[in-house]
Amino acid sequence: MAGEGPTAVVAAEEVAEWLGESLLLRRWPSAAGLRAAWGAVRAEAVAPALAAASAACLALSSMLLADAVFMAVASFARRRPERRYRATPLGAGEDEEVGRLAYPMVLVQIPMYNEREVYKLSIGAACGLSWPSDRVIVQVLDDSTDPTVKDLVALECKCWGNRGKNVKYEVRNTRKGYKAGALKEGMLRDYVQQCDFVAVFDADFQPEPDFLMRTIPYLVRNSQIALVQAHWEFVNPNECLMTRIQKMTLEYHFKVEQEAGSSTFAFFGFNGTAGVWRISALEEAGGWEDRTTVEDMDLAVRAGLKGWKFVYVADVKVKSELPSNLKTYRHQQHRWTCGAANLFRKTGAEILLTKEVPIWWKFYLFYSFFFVRKIVAHVVPFMLYCVVIPLSVLIPEVTVPAWGVVYIPTAITLLHAIRNTSSLHFIPFWILFENVMSFHRTKALFIGLLELGSVNEWVVTEKLGTRSNTKPAPQILERPPCRLWDRWTMSEILFSIFLFFCATYNLAYGGDFYFVYIYLQAMAFLVVGTGFCGTLSSNS
Repeated sequence: MAGEGPTAVVAAEEVAEWLGESLLLRRWPSAAGLRAAWGAVRAEAVAPALAAASAACLALSSMLLADAVFMAVASFARRRPERRYRATPLGAGEDEEVGRLAYPMVLVQIPMYNEREVYKLSIGAACGLSWPSDRVIVQVLDDSTDPTVKDLVALECKCWGNRGKNVKYEVRNTRKGYKAGALKEGMLRDYVQQCDFVAVFDADFQPEPDFLMRTIPYLVRNSQIALVQAHWEFVNPNECLMTRIQKMTLEYHFKVEQEAGSSTFAFFGFNGTAGVWRISALEEAGGWEDRTTVEDMDLAVRAGLKGWKFVYVADVKVKSELPSNLKTYRHQQHRWTCGAANLFRKTGAEILLTKEVPIWWKFYLFYSFFFVRKIVAHVVPFMLYCVVIPLSVLIPEVTVPAWGVVYIPTAITLLHAIRNTSSLHFIPFWILFENVMSFHRTKALFIGLLELGSVNEWVVTEKLGTRSNTKPAPQILERPPCRLWDRWTMSEILFSIFLFFCATYNLAYGGDFYFVYIYLQAMAFLVVGTGFCGTLSSNS
């Protein structure tokens, strides 16, 4: 009897376990069925779909890396613009009496809309350009709806006119076409017919006095060049963490993307401001169009398809302002992303079918410029790092390889970092914030590709006026003093909850350390979603 004790105990435990399962099934008779059904669906449908999404994202990531390597090599190996093109100063060794040849007639366009804070800066900078006063026309295109602002802008133009500057103040009865519509109507004025070149500056841009002296020679001495693009410099990069991250992104865009396009294919997307166009090239390309919200890129593509060349001059810098308010930045990114995707939809077939440019140039424009940088670059950060990897911790049948999770993103990050060496300590914040913004950019991307409701939504980027770029950065997390629900973005908050769940599941049941990254990304979504990012705007 003594030897039967342990056996009896085990038997009793088995009976109790069986009774417990029986009671569970009586109370929830479908629990086991649901577990079995989920297991079957996961194995037969969810896992294969996630595996396919993972494979697609990894393939697209490889495309991104290859393009990033190409641009890095091209930008490092570039020849300076003055070595590729003639750019000797105007008037050097020439007869000063030949006025039109020495100093051609230049139109300077400044489109603006209710720019109370910055209108004086841009108009003053344009009127201060070092160029013969009888050879330049400053055209202020004011679409303001605030009558007070319109009166102020008109008065400023009149004041500069009284100082001997040729300033034209132009208004419209409608805002049709927004910026593109204003620029297009401005080009129809009779006095524009005497101009050879047109410089465009947004209302917050302040060119240096020698801007025309350093850009116009490329156009005068090289008849094949249609556009000269200058570098953007920022007056408020240290205002908050968000402006610092924007500076990193835009510095890479200019130093790598624009430089690589200029030095290899003599093509890049016009940035919409701080550039000078040859008017004959602009007209041959069809002029300004308002069919998308990226009228600048649209014009550049059409001019490029006509065989015109562009040059980016990194040494010419123009001061501008970065949006420091999160809502304003979201609107700007929606416009840029949605517009580029919509333009790809509208011009993709034209690019492939045109016979005016070589096939290798068409391949660059269609594949590298549009597909990789305007489509893939927005989809991959969100789908792979915010969807596929977090879901893979819940679906054990799918494993994302280490080279896709670690090696490729590390390589791409390093290629960005080497052009922003002064901001290396901000790289982690840049990664997390850009992944959050990829959530919005992906949405805008599909709106543009499918031409959905807000495809032509245009919200003017709010400017707050010049700030010192030596101002110390305020706290990283900054909460606007407004009602809780006014600053919350529920889509980001809900997505952060999803990521927190995935990270916690991985911490409890996973055999890897994905939860470290997923927790950080979840906190980034939560911080941005609750409005603890950027600064308080004047209109908030």
